[in-house]
Amino acid sequence: MHPLLSSEGGTLFSTVGAYLLSPEGGLLAIFLSSLIAATLFPLPSEVVLFGYTQLHPEHTAIAIAIATVGNTLGGMSTYAMGRWIPAHSVQRLTPRALAWLYRWGASATALAFLPLIGDALCLAAGWLRLNAWSVLWWMSAGRLARYLSVAGAGLLS
Repeated sequence: MHPLLSSEGGTLFSTVGAYLLSPEGGLLAIFLSSLIAATLFPLPSEVVLFGYTQLHPEHTAIAIAIATVGNTLGGMSTYAMGRWIPAHSVQRLTPRALAWLYRWGASATALAFLPLIGDALCLAAGWLRLNAWSVLWWMSAGRLARYLSVAGAGLLS
């Protein structure tokens, strides 16, 4: 039987909790929380990263990289959904996000981590058929900057 499913040494909850607090399990938690946070489900991935860097400061660089990859993958999935929106559905997209994207193009997605407008920026970028590689680059850069600031704040505290 897999060690996580075994009840020896404690309950399943305490076993899973101990795993998530370990360096390896914490990295999985960072990836999953950052991936889910970049979809329509509000989840504070920054809190998970901050907590992890407090417990395991020696793994800060890999934690930032994993959070950035997970969050970017989530944002790109929203971008992909935007590409499926028919052209006549423009009235359903946030006018503010559309205005930003018309003005700034793919570089506007560097702000896709922002609450309230971030998901709309990703969705609108897909709907406008902005270049996926440019969106990926800018979105990754913005998310990396955010996670660097969160981890930096954690290391300074």
